[in-house]
Amino acid sequence: MIAQVIVDVAAKQTDRIFEYHIPDELGEVEIGSRVFVPFGPRKLQGFVVGLSNKSQYQGKLKDLLLVVDEMPPLTSELIKLSKDLADHVYSYRITILKTMLPRVMRANYRKILVPESSKAKKMTIFQGKPLDLNTINDNKQIAEIRKLLRTNMAKIEYVVENRARVKTENEYSLTNNKKEYINIYESLRKNAVKQKQLIMYIIENYDKFPKMQKEIENNANLSTVSLTNAVKRGWLRKKPAEIYRDPLTNYEQEEKSDKKIKLNTEQKNALAKIEPAIIEKKARTFLLEGVTGSGKTEVYLNAISTTLKAGKNALMMVPEISLTPQMVSQVKNRFGQQVAVLHSGLSEGELYDEWRRIRRGEARVVVGARSAVFAPLKNIGLIVIDEEHESSYKQEDNPRYHARDVAVWRSNYNSCPLLLGSATPSLGSRARAQKDVYQLLRLPHRANQQSLPEVKLIDLKKAHFNGGQFDLSIQLVEAIKKRIAKKEQVILMLNRRGFANFMLCRECGYVMKCPNCDLSLTMHKDTNKMQCHYCGFSTAIPEKCPNCQSTKIRFLGTGTQKIMTELEKIIPGCRILRMDVDTTRRKGSFKRILDAFGNREADILLGTQMIAKGLDFPNVTLVGVVNADTGLWLPDYNASERTFELLTQVAGRAGRAQKKGEVIIQTFNPDHYAIKLAETQDYEQFYQYEMRVRHAGNYPPYFYTVLVSVAAKNEQNAAREAFRIKKWLQPKLHQSTIVLGPTPSAISRLKNQYYYQILVKYKKEDNLNKLLHQIQDSAQKVKKYGLSVYIDNEPERIM
Repeated sequence: MIAQVIVDVAAKQTDRIFEYHIPDELGEVEIGSRVFVPFGPRKLQGFVVGLSNKSQYQGKLKDLLLVVDEMPPLTSELIKLSKDLADHVYSYRITILKTMLPRVMRANYRKILVPESSKAKKMTIFQGKPLDLNTINDNKQIAEIRKLLRTNMAKIEYVVENRARVKTENEYSLTNNKKEYINIYESLRKNAVKQKQLIMYIIENYDKFPKMQKEIENNANLSTVSLTNAVKRGWLRKKPAEIYRDPLTNYEQEEKSDKKIKLNTEQKNALAKIEPAIIEKKARTFLLEGVTGSGKTEVYLNAISTTLKAGKNALMMVPEISLTPQMVSQVKNRFGQQVAVLHSGLSEGELYDEWRRIRRGEARVVVGARSAVFAPLKNIGLIVIDEEHESSYKQEDNPRYHARDVAVWRSNYNSCPLLLGSATPSLGSRARAQKDVYQLLRLPHRANQQSLPEVKLIDLKKAHFNGGQFDLSIQLVEAIKKRIAKKEQVILMLNRRGFANFMLCRECGYVMKCPNCDLSLTMHKDTNKMQCHYCGFSTAIPEKCPNCQSTKIRFLGTGTQKIMTELEKIIPGCRILRMDVDTTRRKGSFKRILDAFGNREADILLGTQMIAKGLDFPNVTLVGVVNADTGLWLPDYNASERTFELLTQVAGRAGRAQKKGEVIIQTFNPDHYAIKLAETQDYEQFYQYEMRVRHAGNYPPYFYTVLVSVAAKNEQNAAREAFRIKKWLQPKLHQSTIVLGPTPSAISRLKNQYYYQILVKYKKEDNLNKLLHQIQDSAQKVKKYGLSVYIDNEPERIM
C-alpha cells in the first residue's frame, strides 16, 4: 500500500503529494494520519491525504517511518477542505493542514549533532549523548563542530518532536472477591485504622471499582501512602489511566428547572424555518437578523436541541474569547457534558484534550472562536455563527481564511443548514439575503417586550467636561453617579487601551515613535512603559524630550487606563473593572472579570470593543461610549460600517431585563450618518445608505476585492516589486477591472518592514485565480532578496 503525503515544508517545490511505501509492521494507515517520513537528509512530519495501490514513480519508494497518533487527528472531510481552501486563500496546503490542528500538535523540529566515530563519542562536547545544535552560540564550539563535520567524525540529524502529551492519573482495580476482602478486614489489628478504613471503603464500593486515585483519597479520606501500601500487599492493582483536562471545571452549572423558556411568536417563526432544513438535511444558509436582546441565543439553543434529537452534532461559533464564558455557560447548562470548547484562551493541554474528545465522538456540541471552524466534528447537522458581521472571523495572517466561507463549505459537505446571526449583519450577508442566496429571518423586537434603550448623542465640540481632562462630559458623569446611587451598573467603552496615545514635546514638536513601526508609542502608566501595540516594542516613559532634552513634554490622547484614573478621582469609592488586552492576558482572566461584574462586585465595567458584544447583565442600565470616533476616520472603505456596528452592539448591552436602559454616546461628529443612525439603531436605513456609498465607490458587495501586499526592509525594493507585479498583472485583466496602486499602506512601516499594496476590484475575472497563484509561486523566488508577497482574498481591512 502507498501513502500520499503532504510534507511539512511550506514552499512551491514541496506543495505537492509525495508517495511513500507503507511497511507491513506499521499496520493499517488511514487518511488524515500524522506521519514521520524521510525527506532528503531530514525526518519530517507529514499528513496522509490519500492511499493507493500503485505508483507512477519508477524507482523504489522510501518507507514511512512512524504513524504519530492512534486515531488520525484530521477527518477525510478536513483533508478535502484543505485542498479546496488552498486554492481559494493562496496558501500552501501544509500551512492549512497545520492550522487545522491545535498548536500543541504541530511538529517541533530539533537539529542535533551525532558522533560517528568512537573517538568522537568520548569527546566532552557530546557528554555521552547527541548535541542539541539549537543551544550552541559559543564561537569556539561552533568552530569545533565544523571541524567534526569536515572530518566526518559527526553528522547532523533532524529530530521531529511531538509535543502533545496525554494526562494520566492512577487508576486502582481490585485483585480479590468481596468475601476475601471481608476476611482481610476481620484479620486486621484494631490499631490498623487506615488499613481498616481502606478495606471497608473497598467492601462498600466493591461494584464501583476500578476507581481513580483522587476519588478514593477524597471520599475515603486516605493518603497516597495508604494506597501504595495496599498495592504492595496485593489488595489493589495500580495502572495509569488517561484523563481529560476539563476547561469547563469552573463553569457553575445551574440546577435544571422544569421551567422551560417559552419562545415568543417571532422566535417560533424563525425556528419553524430552520428545523425542517435540519431534519431534511438541506445545505441552506439562514441569516437571523434580530435586534440586541431579541433572543437569538435561545433560537440557536433550540435549533441545536433539534439537531441532537435528530442524531446529529452541532458546531457553534462566537467571535471573541470574551464572549465565550457567557455563551459556554448557557450551552453547558442546556447540554451538559456533551459540550466541548475550542479557543485560544485554553491551555495547550486543555485544547489537546478537547480536540481529542471531539475527534473521538465524545462531544456532540462544539463552541469556539474562529479556529473552531476546523473542529474534527463528524456527522454535523447544524452550524451556527453568532455575530456573523465580526471582522475577527477573518484570519489576518497566513492562511487568510474567513470562518464564514469555511462554514459554508462544511454546510454543503455535510448537507446541513448554516445559521448566521447578528443585530447588524455584514453588508455582504444582507445583500445575499436580499437576493435570496441566504434566507432572511427577522426578530425585530426584544424578547422581553422591553423597548430598545434611549440613546443620547453628546457633541464633544460643545460639551462641558468634568475634572481637568476633556474625556468625560458632565452629562455622562452625572448619569453614572445616578446609576451607582440606585445600585445599578454601568458599561463604559473606549476602543483604545493604554493611558495616553502619544508623547509630544511642546518645545520642538517631537513625537515619540516606535523604532520598528511608523506609529507613535502609547503610554501605559501601570507598567511605566511607552509601548507599540503592533510589534510589542517598549521603553521607559521619558522625563524629558529624547530629541531636545526639554522637560516641556505632554502625553496626549486617552485610553482605558486614563479613563479609569479620572473616574476614580471624579467619583471616589466607585468600583471599576477594566477589560482590555492588558488586563486579560492571563488564562481565565476574561471569565474572572465578567463573573465579578455579574456578581455585582463592581459598579462600572470599562473596556475596549471586547465588551461591546454578546454580554448580558440584567443590572446594567447605562452604557457610555467615551469617544465614538476612534475608528470612524480610518482609511478603510468599511470604517462607517464598523462604527455603526460597534455603537449599535454596545448600546444593546443596556436595559436587557426589566429596568429601562439608557445610552450616552460622546462624539465630535454627531451629524455623521453612521453615528446618527446608531442613535436610532436603524439598521435598515443604514444598510440602504451605506449600499449607495459602496455602489458609488465600486466597493464590496458590488465588487469582489483582492489585496496584494509587498513587504521589504528597503522601501524602494518593496515599491519596485509592487510596480513590477502591477505591470505584469494589469494587461491580463478585463478593462472593467479596477487596479488601484501600488501605494504605501496606511501604516507604511511595521516591524521594520515597508509595505506597498495593490487593490484589485472586479466583478468577473475567470483568469484571476490562476494569475494570483502565479504571483504566489513567483513570491518564492523573490523571498531570497528579502521581499515578501502576501495575497488576501476579500480583505476585511485595506490598510
